[in-house]
Amino acid sequence: MGQVTPGTYEGFCSNTANIWQVVGIVLLVFKIIIPILLIIWGMLDLGKAVIASKDDEIKKATKSLAFRAISAVVIFFIPTIVNVVMGMISNFSESGAQEDWEVCRTCISNPNDPTCADAADEAW
Repeated sequence: MGQVTPGTYEGFCSNTANIWQVVGIVLLVFKIIIPILLIIWGMLDLGKAVIASKDDEIKKATKSLAFRAISAVVIFFIPTIVNVVMGMISNFSESGAQEDWEVCRTCISNPNDPTCADAADEAW
């Protein structure tokens, strides 16, 4: 199977590439900002507990920080997991539909890809 150029098949994804590109940009921003915010909030809670010098609050804040750090890692890797699943699904479709599916996959996983931008320009 060779390189598929997004937008070569006129289907749902090709016609709505600009929407998928916006979704990809939003996911990219959330993938970066949400984990950072979770860790910052956890550190602030732990800092408050340490300043208060209460053992119960320190234990609670430490547990909260660990939970938030794990959540941040999971949130960071969700797009990668979704991309792998989308790749497996695309292998089960016919070639025309697969080319169209690649438009969605490319625009969501890498919205700055030039081929996605070309498909999005054509969709406008």
